[in-house]
Amino acid sequence: MKLKYILSVIAIVAFTENTFAQYSQDAIRFSTGQPGSTSRVKAVGNAGTALGGDLSNLTGNPAGLGFFTRSEISVTPELDGAKTKSTYFGQGATDNKNTFNLAHAGVVIYNPLTKARGADKTKGWLSVNYGVGYGRTNDLYGNFRYAGSNANNTINDYFAGQANNFGTDQGTLGGMALAQGLIGRTGTAPYVSNSAPGAVGQEYYSEKQGGLSSVDFSIGANYSNKLYLGLALSFSDLRYNAYNTFYEDGTINGTSNAYTSAYSQSQITRGTGFSARLGAIYKPVESVRLGVNITSPTFYNIDDSFQEGISSTINNGQALEGNSGNYNLNYNLRTPWKAAGGAAVFIKNIGFITGDVEYIDYASAHLSSNDSYNADVIDNPDIKSIYRSTVNARVGAEIRATNFLSIRGGYGIMGSPNKDKSIASDIKTVSGGLGFRFGSYYVDATYTHSSGDRTQFAYDLGTASPYALLRNSNNNGYLTLGYRF
Repeated sequence: MKLKYILSVIAIVAFTENTFAQYSQDAIRFSTGQPGSTSRVKAVGNAGTALGGDLSNLTGNPAGLGFFTRSEISVTPELDGAKTKSTYFGQGATDNKNTFNLAHAGVVIYNPLTKARGADKTKGWLSVNYGVGYGRTNDLYGNFRYAGSNANNTINDYFAGQANNFGTDQGTLGGMALAQGLIGRTGTAPYVSNSAPGAVGQEYYSEKQGGLSSVDFSIGANYSNKLYLGLALSFSDLRYNAYNTFYEDGTINGTSNAYTSAYSQSQITRGTGFSARLGAIYKPVESVRLGVNITSPTFYNIDDSFQEGISSTINNGQALEGNSGNYNLNYNLRTPWKAAGGAAVFIKNIGFITGDVEYIDYASAHLSSNDSYNADVIDNPDIKSIYRSTVNARVGAEIRATNFLSIRGGYGIMGSPNKDKSIASDIKTVSGGLGFRFGSYYVDATYTHSSGDRTQFAYDLGTASPYALLRNSNNNGYLTLGYRF
């Protein structure tokens, strides 16, 4: 595993003013996700670029709005079950998080264009339909933990390194660790850990909350039932909270005094953004649809508040505590461009097969510098050197079992943004669902299972950094209730 990749993804990073904040990880975190969609499109692997005629087009390819011949409204709640299995120094652990969210909602208004008397009503511009939709594009909820016995090093080694590199002023990690007796030095020698040789017990808890969502205003036009064009303006909302605590139990060097310490971090991030999408769908023959959708970068303005602290006890004595106070920063983020292409083949009275590919260059994400933050020192170079371009692929099918029942299935791969896939693997998703039609009403139900692996580093000691292997999985259920009018 290459050192430059390791150092870029350390889980416990000092974000105080005395140590440099690494926002490159958040830049990529807030650049990932999938289009918000209805249960029907979720069931076919989220491969909706060429489909058309589904309310997912409000938050996906807006050209699909041109297929509507009636107005329509729907709402899609979601139940998300996240599970993480971890391995740390051979010891396993499991944690779960269940959340209920609104995955998608939207309304489209059918607006046929008036034709002159006697004109061919199948030629020229036939309709310009418009609507508004809400889509949840990335769910950031999740809990995980790992624990084990570490005989190689301790977090006090990390604190000593922070003291040597950034000093021991009040509010710094080095200053807190020194005041609490976790590190020390003789004379002017470098600071070292005060942990006695031997294994220490370590345990890490993480709780993450929030997600990315957007409200989209979309318009789609139909030309001769052959060419469909669309435009969407998207206003995004970002909410992310992270609370992490690293516990350690050991013995003070040269004594029999046991110590316990807890290193905690909290991050609260809020942001708003804007982007646009331009899409087209073309039917070379009646049974085939070819689609393309170009998404501009999302231009975010983000407020971030971070703090960290250490609390400890030695020999069951009085608890000692130190805290950095809040480190607040406002910054701008530009996410990557996205380009998606897809095809759908319809088999009359049987159903359809659909597939998408989407290209994203995560290395093009960019953080803007300001008077309080120079993004070009570490973060923007890290983005270019650590992350890469990738292709997301999705495929799915729908079979009409009866006039009122449809059966659906799909599969998707979301490519890892990391050059080193041992840091974060591709995410693979399997989906399936049923659709029921009752005149103007419909109900769609979908289940999806996604999984992927990643490496979580405990603290930064270069190539000696201890790490946990995490296996993440999500079991999601979606239910769409819709009405055509």
